[in-house]
Amino acid sequence: MKQFDVPEFYRSPIITKIKNIRKANDPRKKDFSPSCLDFGKVKFWLARHFGFCYGVENAIEMAYKAIENYPNKRIFFLSEMIHNPFVNQDLQEYGIQFLMDTYGNQLIEWDKISKNDVVLIPAFGTTIETKNKLNEIGLLVKEYDTTCPFVAKVWNRSKKIAKEDFALVVHGKPTHEETRATFSHAKANAPTIIVKNIEDTKKLAQYILGKLPENEFYKTYNGRFSENLKLSDLNKLGVVNQTTMLASETQAIANYLKQTLEQKFGQENIKKHFADTRDTLCYATNDNQQSTYKLLEEAKADLALIVGGYNSSNTTHLVELCENIVPSYFISSASKINSKNKISHFDIHKQNEIETHNYLPSKDNVNIILTSGASCPDSMVEAVMMKILSFYKIEKNISEVLEESISKYIQI
Repeated sequence: MKQFDVPEFYRSPIITKIKNIRKANDPRKKDFSPSCLDFGKVKFWLARHFGFCYGVENAIEMAYKAIENYPNKRIFFLSEMIHNPFVNQDLQEYGIQFLMDTYGNQLIEWDKISKNDVVLIPAFGTTIETKNKLNEIGLLVKEYDTTCPFVAKVWNRSKKIAKEDFALVVHGKPTHEETRATFSHAKANAPTIIVKNIEDTKKLAQYILGKLPENEFYKTYNGRFSENLKLSDLNKLGVVNQTTMLASETQAIANYLKQTLEQKFGQENIKKHFADTRDTLCYATNDNQQSTYKLLEEAKADLALIVGGYNSSNTTHLVELCENIVPSYFISSASKINSKNKISHFDIHKQNEIETHNYLPSKDNVNIILTSGASCPDSMVEAVMMKILSFYKIEKNISEVLEESISKYIQI
């Protein structure tokens, strides 16, 4: 896979080194077992896969290239380059401005932008409507379109399904940049609707089966279906997803809709009514989720620390997986760890930051899961680890622990 030129301060001499050793030893990604850094009184269990993915590194590299190549031009992002406040703030300090917020609300009007400016499309991609607007202005967006190839792959998949006269169901968060972009590309080719989760899908199934009145359907899914969609279009369906959703939920949604259409048209006719699609998660989301399952299975941890931007979808799903098994704390940076007894962290259910006391257990040996989302730099994960270590009297030095951890992965 391509190597990207990402600023060194995003890397970590500890975390990145472990990742590189594991990658060299297991290039085909067959081993999802966690790595362990044993400091005696505290052990950190690191997921096999976490942190920057292909799409994120590509976007960051292109952003810094634009800064270098156009020192005398104004540079804009359509919206957040990625969902990490540290990365976005760093880029803004170079003078880069956002045209929209993360929900698509305009921050700088289009008439303030000229063809002499540089506008970068983020890794999430953008809508057809926005791309047309950029072309109208005369901007050469192709050079700095950082749309992740795995997002583009979903758009191609939806186009293929549409050619077979299937309507499209997009599993995603309706306000997320990527889902809005995928919805735009999908509805250009077929009637399209967005479902948020399995509960949302079960209600949709009631409409498909005629158990709920059609006039209520348009109110229930207001803003989440294409203008040309009729309820009868949903008799033939294919499912695609926002690439950072939970794989298990996307599969459950696809299975439920397939069963619904089997109930309505008979199992013998299902191929005419349901497009047999694999989920369209990106490789990194899948690897990170599988690594988290294995991590939870082997670590037997006392708590989990998950690092990332609070509006990061893929990070939120890692939190969901962890909190079902172990006390879990979603933090944006090491600064959220106030002391050994107090931590500020994000509650994904209440959607606000809360404070928890006595999050570290009062025992001789503590096991801590440590992982992060796909838009989180390794350096931020290392900073969290070092902050926790500062609360303990550690007899082993970091170099010794690191060598112990990677020794079993080094091929002789």
